[in-house]
Amino acid sequence: MIVICSIIKLPNHQIIKSRRMTFELTQEYLDQLKEAIADTNEQFLKSQVEELLPQDIAAILQELDVKEAKYIFSLFDNKQQAAIISELDENFRVEFLEQFSSDEIAEYINQIDSDDAADILNEQEDAEAIIELIEDKDEEKAKDIKDLLHYDHDCAGGLMQKELLRANLNWTVEKCVEEMRIQSRKVGKIFSVYVVDDHNKLLGRVSVKKMLLAEENCLISEIYESDLISVEANMSAEEVADLMKKYDLVAVPVINIQGKLLGRITIDDIVDVITEKAEIDMQVMSGITAQVEEDDSVWALTKSRLPWLLIGMLGGMAGAKYMGLYEDFISLIPAMAFFIPLITATGGNVGIQASSLIVQSLARDNYYNNFSFYRMGKGFLVALINGIAIATIVFGFNFLLGQELKLSVVVSIALFSVVILSSLMGTITPLILDRFGINPAVASGPFITTMNDLLGLAIYFAVAGALYGI
Repeated sequence: MIVICSIIKLPNHQIIKSRRMTFELTQEYLDQLKEAIADTNEQFLKSQVEELLPQDIAAILQELDVKEAKYIFSLFDNKQQAAIISELDENFRVEFLEQFSSDEIAEYINQIDSDDAADILNEQEDAEAIIELIEDKDEEKAKDIKDLLHYDHDCAGGLMQKELLRANLNWTVEKCVEEMRIQSRKVGKIFSVYVVDDHNKLLGRVSVKKMLLAEENCLISEIYESDLISVEANMSAEEVADLMKKYDLVAVPVINIQGKLLGRITIDDIVDVITEKAEIDMQVMSGITAQVEEDDSVWALTKSRLPWLLIGMLGGMAGAKYMGLYEDFISLIPAMAFFIPLITATGGNVGIQASSLIVQSLARDNYYNNFSFYRMGKGFLVALINGIAIATIVFGFNFLLGQELKLSVVVSIALFSVVILSSLMGTITPLILDRFGINPAVASGPFITTMNDLLGLAIYFAVAGALYGI
């Protein structure tokens, strides 16, 4: 069982340790570490971080400046240091590794799984020198990393690691167990033993349980399972993530077009893909046009946000211009102005709700690719019920407050119409964008909101004009 220490500070750096399962990084804890670093209190620092997991240590280092981070980093042995480096965020890791020589970096990379090693090597300016140093230490590891560097980051080949267990179809169980002992020295996590032929073509997998129950002289060909899901190296990362999610896989083998076994993708790498995709979708739906993080430069953050803000501004100016056409109308019935925010906000909210559901469905099994009138009718029925409910509630609210009957009817009819049309627009816009190969997530956020603001104002004044005869 892994336990983590939480710290209560006492005078003279005395501490009380309470055992807990999770680690929480607090400002008080960081202040203690910084004070101990300034005092070069190595014993205290070791007592605070020695039981932490690499992920937690990486989180701590990223909250310190580079020199402070390096001091804490130096308290760990070489193997632990390599594990910590693989958990650092890319931006911080690039800056942090500038403090180390190429030989030191090569030593760390040599102890990391090949997929993470390739990612780290891609971040280094002196990558060629580092790979040569790795080659001097472990020629096979260097070859594996070089192979991975040929693949794009967002495909199966870029996600896979070369470390895995493989067994030849013609081996006996006894020989397979012996080979597993040798191969497992370089494999961090064992999920499956993949079965190949003499030409390294993937045929299936064999479970450890079957090998334990089988006779030593039994051939692997007699006990292996051929029903194995695999992916080709050029498959996109998102497709791999969808596949592993659909079939609840913790690992999947990667093959080339000839069916030869190249490597494997494990669930920890797929979680990163899913998280990154969710962050991108959230940013796009919020009107941020590029993948950015909070610690990026001011210019990068500005470029990612400004385009959709400009679209929203243009929409707002168009709405103000449109309202200007009804200036005399509003002067005759001033109370109409009070309900403009209600109309525009309702239209925007309905549109975002509808488009969000469609975007999620498009991302999940292409649910809406075969669009039908049934689905359109279902969406219309939901909008109809919502529209009636909202219009009735607003009419009752206005009636109880003594609002003019005709104005109450105008607002209610306008709200009903806005809910129907905004829902329709929120449904079809992502479908149209998807049909033209545009990311449907851009249909949400500022785009839908701005368009529905204009639509809501047009409906509101049109209904008012019809009922008041103006």
